[in-house]
Amino acid sequence: MDFISNIFSWWGSSTWGVSWTIFKNGSFVGSDDYGNKYYEQITGIGPHGMPRRWVTYKDNAEASKVPAEWHGWLHHTFREPPTRENYNYKPWQKKHVMNMTGTTSAYRPSGSILTSSGYKSKASNYKPWRPE
Repeated sequence: MDFISNIFSWWGSSTWGVSWTIFKNGSFVGSDDYGNKYYEQITGIGPHGMPRRWVTYKDNAEASKVPAEWHGWLHHTFREPPTRENYNYKPWQKKHVMNMTGTTSAYRPSGSILTSSGYKSKASNYKPWRPE
């Protein structure tokens, strides 16, 4: 099954076409803490006069799995990848967390029916506006 899914699917891993492009034109630059691998074009330049850069995801393709430092490198905000320079986090930056929507770790505000305690009525706090 993995053989067939690697031919046709793009969400589970790299397709054969992407793997061939990496083999032919790509240079491995580094990987992040989540197992994603990053590559840069070694021959020619992309449409904007800069070499193309891309990521292959460890598991399902989800853009929110790319940490900020690698996102900056992919979009040519940083010249050097985080593996070649010491990326210094700003004091206000938090550790990267991928999008948790659809998982048990998703954000659920108080009053949501999806919280562990269920829906709580807030009728006692509600005061409708009445014009005078």
